[in-house]
Amino acid sequence: MMDKNITWLDHKVTKEDRSKIKMQKPCLLWVTGLSGSGKSTIANALEAFLNQKKYHTFLLDGDNLRYGLNKDLGFTQEDRTENIRRTGEVAKLFTEAGVIVIVSLISPYRKDRQTVRDLFDKGEFIEIYLSTPLEICEKRDPKGLYKKARGGEIPNFTGISSPYEAPLQPEIELDTSRQNVEETVKILCSYLYEKGIIQS
Repeated sequence: MMDKNITWLDHKVTKEDRSKIKMQKPCLLWVTGLSGSGKSTIANALEAFLNQKKYHTFLLDGDNLRYGLNKDLGFTQEDRTENIRRTGEVAKLFTEAGVIVIVSLISPYRKDRQTVRDLFDKGEFIEIYLSTPLEICEKRDPKGLYKKARGGEIPNFTGISSPYEAPLQPEIELDTSRQNVEETVKILCSYLYEKGIIQS
């Protein structure tokens, strides 16, 4: 509950002011999908490409956030919801600073992703769904998590003992079993260019 003694401060410097200095349009690129679908790899590659092109970006990776901001959270449905909420609020602050934000997070529940979308102006939240099939993700198993989940060592593991609710109308859908990292980055940058977020 919000304390009645708290008052919102209207900044003299606006998001538009900050964006003009950076010569870019801020947005949130929310990369969602199963573990092993390629979220972190693609997010990292996309940020590296945009950085080379002199765009101001910041990558919020799900695992990294759990080392600090979200280290007190587990993997129950309630904790996952709070994990998404916090990440969304941080991403919102970055976009207010005029930055292109990339979030790499399983974020399994539609309701939670919609809650974050609702924080942003129309067109600012770009949902990128990695629809890579479970069997491919499990075969990759880069962190050995599926093996542990199948062995009962990890409870509430998305795709095995906890559900993943796929986006119904994502802005972009990619299948990394069919498209390599270079191809996905090209597709994403083409979308950003078409929407006027970056320049060619």
